[in-house]
Amino acid sequence: MINRFVPVVASALLLAGCFSQAPAPTVDRAGTPVARSAPPVQPSGLGYYTVKRGDTLYRIALENGQDYRDVAAWNGIALPLAAIKDGQVLRVVPPAPAADAGATVAKPVTTAPVVESRSLDEPPMAAQVAPSNGHLKREPRVGKEPYSDEAYARLNRQPEVTVAKAPETRPAEVKPEVKPDPAPVASGPDDVAWAWPTSAKLTSPFSESGSKGFDFAGKVGDPVMAAADGKVVYAGSGLRGYGELVIVKHNATFLSAYAHNRKILVKEGQSVTRGQKIAEMGNTDADSVKLHFEIRKQGKPVDPAQYLPKR
Repeated sequence: MINRFVPVVASALLLAGCFSQAPAPTVDRAGTPVARSAPPVQPSGLGYYTVKRGDTLYRIALENGQDYRDVAAWNGIALPLAAIKDGQVLRVVPPAPAADAGATVAKPVTTAPVVESRSLDEPPMAAQVAPSNGHLKREPRVGKEPYSDEAYARLNRQPEVTVAKAPETRPAEVKPEVKPDPAPVASGPDDVAWAWPTSAKLTSPFSESGSKGFDFAGKVGDPVMAAADGKVVYAGSGLRGYGELVIVKHNATFLSAYAHNRKILVKEGQSVTRGQKIAEMGNTDADSVKLHFEIRKQGKPVDPAQYLPKR
């Protein structure tokens, strides 16, 4: 009877041991255990952009009002541009400057209270006079005088107090307050002196649901001028739908774009002035000869009619 239950008990103990055994750690081929780490947390929110299918770094930079070379530098992307992947998170605003690690913090200096040490028959510290050399001098002790009527009268005599008469003062003559002339108000950093990029006829105005800028009809080779002073941050054909494109950055807020050119006359990084010829009108990536012109504020298209002077 006992021999019949021994195999059953042994099998039960073996199964219990299997269930309680911890999973074996992952090891590499050399036999060293490999720790499993959690995937890194991707940043998100304001100042970051998640790449979607079909995005290019040029378009991402344009949509966020930045130079594509700056976006590449902020995200460690080598130039010429490496491919970006769907779902990749890119920084599209300048990183905040790092705090100075070597800054010295000043703390107030505190001193411990001075403990007076003296014998019982010495006068207190308040009665001691400290000269400039730092050594304390004690005042002479008060001696005792024998009692007499003369001494008593002398000690109880009240000192005579002379009250000095204050000099007469006349009220000061009040002069009217002179206020300085107000300083002239300086132009803000967002102010841009705009001009029309071409003298050609305007054929299509700005539309939120359609054209994100102005379209001008012209002839092949008509001059395309910079609408304001700035720096060329893009010159090429890497943005689908724009053809040969020039983008000028005017300040931290405004960009202007000039699309469908036949020929580009400026280079990236070049400074341009308002009215300078930067391209020749054409029909690249368009069904007719035209200039498509955009003004972008912080990367978002705005109506150029709000900024261009009256014709």
